[in-house]
Amino acid sequence: MIPVQPFPTPADAPIGIFDSGVGGLSVLRHVRAQLPQEHLVYIADSGFAPYGDKTEAVVVERSLAVAAFLVARGVKALVVACNTATVAAIKAIRAHHPALPVVGVEPGLKPGAAATRNGKVGVLATQRTLSGEKFLLLRDQIAAATQAQFLLQPCVGLVDLIEQGQLDTDATRAMLERYVAPLVAQGADTLVLGCTHYPFVQEAIARAVAQAGGADVKLIDTGDAVARQLARLLESGGLQRPGSAGHPPLLHGYTTGAQEALSSAFVRLLAMTADVESLKI
Repeated sequence: MIPVQPFPTPADAPIGIFDSGVGGLSVLRHVRAQLPQEHLVYIADSGFAPYGDKTEAVVVERSLAVAAFLVARGVKALVVACNTATVAAIKAIRAHHPALPVVGVEPGLKPGAAATRNGKVGVLATQRTLSGEKFLLLRDQIAAATQAQFLLQPCVGLVDLIEQGQLDTDATRAMLERYVAPLVAQGADTLVLGCTHYPFVQEAIARAVAQAGGADVKLIDTGDAVARQLARLLESGGLQRPGSAGHPPLLHGYTTGAQEALSSAFVRLLAMTADVESLKI
C-alpha cells in the first residue's frame, strides 16, 4: 500500500494529471500556464499505450489503477488528460473518488460548433473515442442544438507516431494528409483535435489542410478550457496554492514505459525538465 504523502496544507498538495502516454503533456502545458504556482504530478501510462485500440473495460481498469495511485500520492485534484479515458472511465473515477475534483478532456464539439461558419465540423480522434457512447450522445445533443454536422475521422496509428517523437516526418505527414483530405473535401471549415496527442502535430495538420485545398480552417485545441475548469474547481474548493508559498512548484513524472522517453518528451515538447520515475501499476 502506497502511503498518503504528508503536505503542510491541502492547498499545498499536487495536482495529478495522466494520459496513456505523452499526449497529456499538451494539457499540462496549459495547466502550468494557467496555474504556475501549483505542484504537478504527471503519469504517462506508456506501457499500455495507446488506449484508443483497447476495449472500454481495459481502459476503465487502467484509469482506475492510475487514479488510485495518484490519490495515494495525496493529489488534491485529478486531470484525466486523455480523451479516450475521459469518454470511457471518468464516470467510474468520480464514483470511486467522490470527494476529489476531477476534470476530463471533452472532445471539443461545443467549441467546434461555435467556431464553424458553414456548419461542418471535422473531428480527428481515436477510434475508441469516436465510438464511445458518451461521445456519440454528446455529438447528437450538440448537433440537435446547433444544427452543426460533425464529420468523424478516426486517426488509427497517429498516437503511436507521436509517442515515437515523429512530429514532422514523412510517415506522419502522409498519415495526416490521408486523414485530413476527406474532411476538407466534405467542406469542413473547423477541425477539432479530439486527442490530447494531436496538438503536438498541429502545425503539420495545418499544412495538411492547406495541401488538401482548405482555406481559413480553424483548429480547436481544448487544453486551455481544461485548465480554466481546473482553476475554477480549485478556487471554489479553496484549494489554490498561494503564489507566495515558501518553495517553488514541483514537477514530477512517472511512466509505465521507458523513463528516458518521458524525460526527453518533457524537454522536446515543453522545454521543461522534470524528475521522472519508472512505475509499475
